[in-house]
Amino acid sequence: MASLTEAQIALFKAKNFAALGTMRADGTPHVSPVWVDYDGENIIFNTAVGRAKALHIERDPRVTLAIWSAENAYEYVEVSGVAELTDEGGQEGINFMAKKYLGEDVYPWSKPGEKRLAGKVTAVTVRGMQ
Repeated sequence: MASLTEAQIALFKAKNFAALGTMRADGTPHVSPVWVDYDGENIIFNTAVGRAKALHIERDPRVTLAIWSAENAYEYVEVSGVAELTDEGGQEGINFMAKKYLGEDVYPWSKPGEKRLAGKVTAVTVRGMQ
């Protein structure tokens, strides 16, 4: 497991967007924007059952996250690691992210019957400029 510096953690704690890279079944990469944070040990994110990133992670948990400062795009971190998904805390997790990124107490774009998943990434390698 790799450690993040305080400056790298600050990028994840701030209101910065990240790109999450996963692998499709045919081996081609899939990248999607995600809201992220840091829980003191792992990078956290959220998704929903049935979304491409969830399906890819269930099949192959290896991921890469890239995050950059909204104020200085040359300040970035790339983290490769292993992702885990759970439905425990999924709804609370998306509401936490909605508060952080939108200032909303409840995630406003939930679809009827949607089941949220809490995700975490354990860092294996970390690189970047900051």
